Amino acid sequence: MRGEKPLRVAMMVRGYLPLPRPSDMVYAPIDLAGALAEGLQARGHQVDFYGPLGSESAGATIVNRNLRPLATSNQEFQTLLGSGEQVNHYVPALWDSYLAQTMFERARAGEYDLLHFQHPEVALPLAGAYRDVSVVYTLNDPVYPWYKEVFELYDSPNQHYVSISDNQRRDAPDLNYAATVYNGIDTDDFRFSAEHEDYLLFTGRVVPEKGVKEAIAVAEATNHRLLIVGPVPPAAQGYFEQYIKPHLSGRILYLGFIERDKILPYYQKAKALLMPIQWEEPFGLTSIEAMACGTPAIVMARGSMPEIILNGKTGFLVHSTGEMIEAVRKVNQLNRRACREHVKAHFALKQMVDGYERVYEQVLAARSPALKIQTALQKNVRQGIRRTKKSVKKLRGRN
Repeated sequence: MRGEKPLRVAMMVRGYLPLPRPSDMVYAPIDLAGALAEGLQARGHQVDFYGPLGSESAGATIVNRNLRPLATSNQEFQTLLGSGEQVNHYVPALWDSYLAQTMFERARAGEYDLLHFQHPEVALPLAGAYRDVSVVYTLNDPVYPWYKEVFELYDSPNQHYVSISDNQRRDAPDLNYAATVYNGIDTDDFRFSAEHEDYLLFTGRVVPEKGVKEAIAVAEATNHRLLIVGPVPPAAQGYFEQYIKPHLSGRILYLGFIERDKILPYYQKAKALLMPIQWEEPFGLTSIEAMACGTPAIVMARGSMPEIILNGKTGFLVHSTGEMIEAVRKVNQLNRRACREHVKAHFALKQMVDGYERVYEQVLAARSPALKIQTALQKNVRQGIRRTKKSVKKLRGRN
């Protein structure tokens, strides 16, 4: 614990998805928030994690308000997302709001020092009405123009943003950023391997922006086996049928979705991880997972990648498929132990927890004297109203 006084934090990802996430789906914000909650609790802070029934944590206290989850499997989650009836009537958002409202009320009552949300849209409509409550948001997605516009519509000084890479701020540099805090992993879960086999690895969602067809082109040009691991979202089924399936063979293999605790051997024995990303990747967890196992990452120099990869030491930053092909041919020159040490020094779970502790303390220290006075006055007013109601109730009882 960095400060002398333990912090009281309430956090939330989704009101309709349990913690931990369903084992057959990919949802990194739940994994990261769960690890952060447990890390903070282990340091002596009080953490309440808000989620639906079925949520569990080894450290944090779960608050579920008897709310049932809307999805407990990937199939149910995809059905929910594709349900025009429920989505058009804001059912998932209303589940989020049901828990978020309680968080704000309890924070205003003095039970929490601050609130932390992994999805800003969950709390934006409430934060402006509870300006005496300090709110921290982690930005897990690119800041699209429409997203930036939403942030501006609901702007208030009590809201603080945490970017997961410096590049993520590029399209919205003027938000009220508290810090950049890189995602972190428990390196004990990703054990090192000095030896590798002669195959390349792609892991992630099989979607155009992840560059799966480009990874296939690199593997074919360098005469390597390629293992493709990851789910095909319903919206990307056409992409898979057109660009991936025709290339599948004894050397280009699609292994489907593999749960995180079973993917370790694939990371450990890969010659290199390929990330031919076609978008501004906000972070890229697979890169640090692979490097923690000793596997170099060969990536397009877009988004967060130049902040994560040490070019020529833990992988290669490239600008085209041609450059990626050349990088594969010299990847054996890299030191696999250096890959792991880089992750342990910069992207371990400890660094992530340290970063959020600093953010929380910074946010609370920056609360202006005027806001503190306003908060105290509002509290006194609320207490006065409650006393008045009690007095009125007593008088009515006498009459």
